[in-house]
Parts: sequence; C-alpha cells; structure tokens
Amino acid sequence: MPFDTVFRSSQPARTLTVPAALAGSIALMMSAAPAQAVPAEPESTRGLTLAAIPASVLHGAVKATAAPATYTVVAGDTISTIAQRFGLRTADVLALNRLSWSSVIYPGQTLTLVGAAAPAPAPAAASTYAVRGGDTLIGIAQRHGVTLKALFDANGLGYSSVIYPGQTIAIPGGSAPAAAPAPAPVSAPAAPAASTTHTVGGGDTLSGIAQKYGVTLKAVFDANGLGWSSIIYPGQTLAIPGAAALAAAPAAAPAASVDGLDAEQVANARIIIQVGRELGVSDRGIAIALGAAMQESWIRNLDWGDRDSLGLFQQRPSTGWGTPGEILDPVRATKVFFGGASDPNGSRTRGLLDIPGWEGMSFAQAAQAVQISAFPDRYARWEQPAYAWLAALG
Repeated sequence: MPFDTVFRSSQPARTLTVPAALAGSIALMMSAAPAQAVPAEPESTRGLTLAAIPASVLHGAVKATAAPATYTVVAGDTISTIAQRFGLRTADVLALNRLSWSSVIYPGQTLTLVGAAAPAPAPAAASTYAVRGGDTLIGIAQRHGVTLKALFDANGLGYSSVIYPGQTIAIPGGSAPAAAPAPAPVSAPAAPAASTTHTVGGGDTLSGIAQKYGVTLKAVFDANGLGWSSIIYPGQTLAIPGAAALAAAPAAAPAASVDGLDAEQVANARIIIQVGRELGVSDRGIAIALGAAMQESWIRNLDWGDRDSLGLFQQRPSTGWGTPGEILDPVRATKVFFGGASDPNGSRTRGLLDIPGWEGMSFAQAAQAVQISAFPDRYARWEQPAYAWLAALG
C-alpha cells in the first residue's frame, strides 16, 4: 500500500508519510556498494607461475600511499579497493571496523585503517587475551577451556569474523593472563618404553608429525588423547609411540627443492598427497586436489576467506562441509575433497570420487565439479605445476 494513502474513518483524515531523514537513509542504504572480501586477480599476474608472481601481489598488499588513521568512503569504494590503495589486507580492514565479508559500506561512512579495534564489553569476571600470529578463535577457546560460542558471545563475533595480531579478546569467566602462558606439556597415556617425544613447532600438523616419525596418525592420536578435531600449538609436547629408533629420522625435504612452494605449502601439499595415497586416488586425482588447493588458498590452511570459507579448499560450514574445526583439519578437509566411500561427510557433500566420469574431464572441469567456483577456468593454470609438485613430493 503506498505510504501516502489517506485512511478515511469517523476521525479527521490522516496522511501517512515517510520522514525525510528516514527516506534519505533508505535511499543511501539501497545505493551502497557491498564490501568485497577478496580482490579480483590482477591482469598482470594471469598466465604466470606462482614463482613469478610477487608475494605482495598474491596477498593483495600493493602499497601506494601510507594509510591514514581513518578514511571516509566515497561512491564506488569497496573494502578491498580501499585496502589495496593503502597497502593493507582486506581482512585487517574488516576486523578493525567489526565488519564481515558480507557487510555493506556507503558513501560518507568513516572507516578505521590504523589502530586496534575496541574489544566488545566483557563480563566483569572475564580475562583478556592478546591475539598472536597464527591464532584462531577455535584455538583460543580450546586453550582457555571455554566454548567457541561463549567466546563469540563475549566479543560480538561469529564464524565469519576475522582476528588479527594485537587484538584483545575477552575470555568469558577465564582466569588466564592477557599474554597466553606457555603451553603445558600434554599428559599422554602410558606409552611403550620405546616411545619418544616431539615438541610442536610453527607449521607442524599431526599428519606431518606422524609421517616424520614413520608411525600412523591413529597411533599419535591414541598416545596423546587426540582426535581429528584436535588443535596443536607451538611448544606443545607430543608422545610418539614406538618411535625411539626413528627419533633422528631426516626432516622433510626443504621447501627450496620444490619449485614455487615455501615450507608451509610443502607441508600441506604432503598432507594432500599422503591422504590421496591412503585412499588409493590416482595421480591425476591428487594433482587436481593440489591445483584446487593452490587456487583456493595458495595451499595454506587459512582461517578466513570469502563469507564463511575456511581451510585448504575454502570449504564452507554453512553449505554442509563440516564445522569450522573440522574444515580447519587439513587431513579431514582433504578427505572431504576426495569424497568417495570414506568421506567423513557421508552424502552431505560431493567429492571428486563421487562425480561420474571425472577421469574424462579436463583438469579445470574436474576441480570445478567439486569446488563450484565463480571462476572455473582459473584451475587450469595449476595443472602442470601440480604434476611437478606431485613428482617432487610424491
């Protein structure tokens, strides 16, 4: 019914109109441009191998002008273009302004570009924690013995929220000091006399540790009371069952021996390859998984992404790929990508092995059949590099 309709009754006629200020606000909101989470791929990088692309371009950190403390949005601005203009990360600008990947910005809005975002009010009994590089909300919650939902509620956060080093997080009902204490060694069940221990380092994964010592992942789980959703952190001590003779086993091949990949990427690529081998996936299927992971996350286990996308393959909790904790487990995420009879998700999602005729598809078509990307052709450029990585790490 139009806003200016006149209602007639025994009372004097009344005309309902929208106040000018409200009408202006509605018009401003309808014309606002949505904030973009991930900038489009620069034309200058298309067709290049990863090794030839500057790291600053890959990570959207093109520095042009020193960032001011605040910035006033003008017509045509997006979060990603503002971040690029001042050499910032899109994720950091979102976090500083308590925005999500789906937030809308509008002309005249003031954004904070420098400084720490104010933490949400916390209960009087809560303690605080200063975020460090590599932290995730799941890891912080587990470390302080609180639920992820409680952590969300205490800080006004959600699954799509971004945290950054230096940010202060309220720990509901916690008593931990602001700086996280050194992690205590994990008490493991009685292990065989021949067992040894491993101190977790940056970039370590449970799968990679098991592979290093030549033991099964299940054996590491059982010896330390862990499971698929467990999180490990630098400084933690893990028991390695029956591995005394393997304690001096050579470390994984240095990243320099794999063209285009750094140490973190090599570790994650080894997980993808190992899971593929355990499931009996062909070399072509493993190469497709490597290419998909490179396109989606640069083969990094990201705890952020477009909307609620997470992990190596940027899988989304909201579309049934698992909980955030499950998706951030690289072994499980890889199993879900491959799918098949051993898919942890069962029939909730469709992996590569569930797609009829995938072996006859092109490299990009097969990857797209799993990922359903807005840019299906981009997987093709990783076909040759993926086979090279597989040959080197294989």
